[in-house]
Amino acid sequence: MDVRRADAIADELEQLILTGSFEDGERLDEARLAARFGVSRTPVREALHKLGTSGLVEQMPRRGVFVRLPGAVDLMEMFELMAELEGACGRLAASRITAAGLASLRDASKACARAAEAGDPDAYFSENQRFHQLIYRHAANRYLEAEALRMQKRLKAYRRLQLHLRGRMDQSLDEHRAILRALEAGESETAAAALRAHVAVQGEKFQRLRATLGR
Repeated sequence: MDVRRADAIADELEQLILTGSFEDGERLDEARLAARFGVSRTPVREALHKLGTSGLVEQMPRRGVFVRLPGAVDLMEMFELMAELEGACGRLAASRITAAGLASLRDASKACARAAEAGDPDAYFSENQRFHQLIYRHAANRYLEAEALRMQKRLKAYRRLQLHLRGRMDQSLDEHRAILRALEAGESETAAAALRAHVAVQGEKFQRLRATLGR
């Protein structure tokens, strides 16, 4: 139960931080957050630890936990790196993915479509992560997969939030279909280009959303 509460609290804090309810550098007090969410400090502490792994907060010894938001240039550079990593995964996966792997990708894409039809961006995000992780795995390069997973975790909050833009889930679905077609055809460069563009668009969408929220 505490694990589920911690996940829910982490998700809500993530949204609050990215939408400006907490400022960069602001201290997050465990006791106040526990009172706000009506829970003990244990799930709050676990939620803050989860946010720490994605870089949204920083634990400072004997001082507490503080909000840490990357600047616009930092975020742009992280999305650039993510796009190149995913492009490399797509290039390798196009020649290495198995029939079973393609079947799993089709299943993940269909699950994304169901979430989009239901208007559920959180469910879409979960299935979207699975779609991308399958591509990392079927690139069949452990070191590349590990780096892609690390950056996916680092950008999780931003990639999740951009799905709330009107029309973004449907657009993302179309991008998935293009990626899947390239992988099915074994077209390495097409798959790489489609994945790079897909991730680059996510960064642009998030920056637009953040600007809108700022206004």
